[in-house]
Amino acid sequence: MADHSMNGAAPLPAARESRRAMLVISLICAAQFVLQLDFSIVNVALPSIQRELGMPAAELQWIVTGYALAFGSLLLAGGRLADLLGRRQVLALGLALFGIASLACGLAQWPIMLIIARIVQGAAGAMVSPAALSLLTTTNAEGAARNRALAIWQATTAAGATAAVVVGGLLTQYFGWRAVFLINPPIIALMLALVPRLPAGKRSGGGSVDVRGALLVTTGIAALIFGLSSGQQHGFTAPVTIIALVLAVLLSTGFVFAEKRAAAPMLPLSILAEPARRAAIAAMLLIGAILAGYVYFASLYMQKVLGFSPVATGLALGPSTATVVLVSTLGTRRLLARFSIKAVLLAGLACIGAGQLWLAQITAGASYPAAVLPGLVLTAAGVGLALPTASIAITSGVRASDQGLAGALFTTSQQTGAAVGLAILATAAAAATDGHGGSLVDGYRLSFLIATGLAVLAAIIVALQLSTKNPPRGSRAPAGWPRRTAFRAARPAAR
Repeated sequence: MADHSMNGAAPLPAARESRRAMLVISLICAAQFVLQLDFSIVNVALPSIQRELGMPAAELQWIVTGYALAFGSLLLAGGRLADLLGRRQVLALGLALFGIASLACGLAQWPIMLIIARIVQGAAGAMVSPAALSLLTTTNAEGAARNRALAIWQATTAAGATAAVVVGGLLTQYFGWRAVFLINPPIIALMLALVPRLPAGKRSGGGSVDVRGALLVTTGIAALIFGLSSGQQHGFTAPVTIIALVLAVLLSTGFVFAEKRAAAPMLPLSILAEPARRAAIAAMLLIGAILAGYVYFASLYMQKVLGFSPVATGLALGPSTATVVLVSTLGTRRLLARFSIKAVLLAGLACIGAGQLWLAQITAGASYPAAVLPGLVLTAAGVGLALPTASIAITSGVRASDQGLAGALFTTSQQTGAAVGLAILATAAAAATDGHGGSLVDGYRLSFLIATGLAVLAAIIVALQLSTKNPPRGSRAPAGWPRRTAFRAARPAAR
């Protein structure tokens, strides 16, 4: 049952409360679907954009990189703003800005206009995602209700990622590349009309915004994503790559020291004091790396080796999306009611590792049903188990006033892991291809093998850091969790 005490309102009748909870889940998951769709949909349209606007390759990649850079680097700041200023307000502002930026993208007449609009889209997405996720977690109490909501959230994310390939191909082919962006404003307008019906929530405002911490973490993550993108494009020995990565280390170190001394830190380090939460965040970093790489290389393999069209590739990824949706919504929450968080997360990582190992056996003459489909489905089943479970571990036990930040930690770890993983895997695949006479398959095989190793590493971290013992005497497990919980009750400072 949702907790409405934060609004200071009398308890709602059960039927009305249920309808309100479903509205929250539906609207928030719709926003997540649009964000995930827009993150990937533009990839299919890039050749058409390049031809019409006359963009050189160096500028073209900024249509993707600019969005990812703004989105990934501003997530923590967006999450903190949602906590301080109000989640519904930040969600509405982010959606409005996203719709305006989408319109600017669709009407762009020059490359620089499109790139700037994409950066604004990413910044708006960084406001929407943590605000939406924290609304989801604060509206649904810890336990079965929140588990169900987070499972639907993750299923929506997977559906958006796969739908992007198919929808992007169809829109670009029949309506032109501008339709990829112009489809957003009407959808955003509909969502904005429904936002006032969401619970207002309670601002944790009183505190001031930690401007220094926000600047340090934002520029640090931006430097990391830019450095990795530059390394993937120009090599990791290029001066600009080295400078960006060194700057990322210095800024991140400065952020940690600044947060320790800040009276009202943007990221209270107490939220990271719990080993189980740190383990879940580390697992999300590694899972993000695997997901970015496996979709990327599976798509390339099907198109460049098996000869699939972009639309056919999107359809071929359909079974993996269906698997994630079914496992997340029907399987994971039932398993969590019977088994510990640790057991379910380890099972998910085992499936992910098995799927990547299967894909590592691909050959030039293999077929989709035998070589690709089983690996996709196994990986997807693991994702359906692991992502909702990790999101529960990261957000549970966190006080309501920090839920925006907790949601941002989850998304930031996934996005940062994706940037790091794709850079590492792409570099390794390119080296293997060059070392084997230009064999693309050898490069793809190595990328899947490395991803298998990342899954094993994540499983080791989870096995060592998450406990299956009952919470210590005098502490409290999150409501609705199994008796033998995998997550120790958070220390008082983090609650």
